[in-house]
Amino acid sequence: MFNKFKLGDICEIVSGTTPNTSCSKYWNGDINWITPAELSDDTIIINESVRKITRQAVIDTGLKSFPPGTVILSSRAPIGKVAIAGREMYCNQGFKNLICSERINNIYLYWFLKRNTQYLNSLGRGATFKEISKSIVSDIQISLPLIEEQIKRAENLRKCWNVIILRKRELCKLDDLIKARFVEMFGNPITNNKNFVVKKVIEVVKLQRGHDLPIQNRIQNSTIPVWGSNGIVGYHNEAKSNSGIITGRSGTLGKVYYYAHPFWPLNTTLYSINTYNNNIIYLKYLLEFYELQRFASGTGVPTLNRNEFHNEMIIDVPLDLQNEFADFVKQVDKSKYVAPYK
Repeated sequence: MFNKFKLGDICEIVSGTTPNTSCSKYWNGDINWITPAELSDDTIIINESVRKITRQAVIDTGLKSFPPGTVILSSRAPIGKVAIAGREMYCNQGFKNLICSERINNIYLYWFLKRNTQYLNSLGRGATFKEISKSIVSDIQISLPLIEEQIKRAENLRKCWNVIILRKRELCKLDDLIKARFVEMFGNPITNNKNFVVKKVIEVVKLQRGHDLPIQNRIQNSTIPVWGSNGIVGYHNEAKSNSGIITGRSGTLGKVYYYAHPFWPLNTTLYSINTYNNNIIYLKYLLEFYELQRFASGTGVPTLNRNEFHNEMIIDVPLDLQNEFADFVKQVDKSKYVAPYK
């Protein structure tokens, strides 16, 4: 067994703030200042930020930089994005960054945090939005082998990750193929440049708000997926729908999923209660191209206004064309599951 340490005992934890956005002398400088939105799942090393601040902003707001090699951890909106600073940087208040001591390898810590995203999210506190505080991050425990072993394990994980990234890029190309086929067959469903008959959205697919299911009430060793606005977030032993379309109602908007088996949609989602015998594979792509995020409302967490878009007009495509497109999607999906490596 390896010894366990609290992150606060082996790392210095620093955060940041946002300089006054209305003060022009603070912005468009040459100093990197990052936000959680700039980190992607593929990010390991980050060298540049989208927005830059000035030296005056650093002085007036008392910002503390973090050095190259710092492990960057988003602590809210969302929790759990991770990267390593490639150079000295500053950040906003959405991070708890870890400057590693000699006892822990920064890449080893990166992979520890990356594979524990779900655990990090479970530590979030807050009524409006979840956040992990400096004290919470400080108390997280990590098992530490000798530094040489940490480096070896981190390198093995990096090699595995490179294979995963390569595969993800191949899958993205197949997704682009599906989208191109949709446009070829149906055009733009917002402008209807193929001149299909149109109906109200509610006459093509009727969506309903999902159902609350607190984490502590879920039966996680069951097989029925619990869907949130960003995908499957857990499992339960009861379903609210036998199959259908799921999309985000609050938080993450615009992503659309179809699921052909029983599921539980959370109250952060909308799900189909009537598809009027339309093909659900086709409907998934139709609603994605329809850009439901256009109907977001609210000044805080974006929320999809179902009543507004239900009354919008949308193309009504003959079922035989829907099925033809769905068959194409199924064929492409088969390619996704063919092992690319021998």
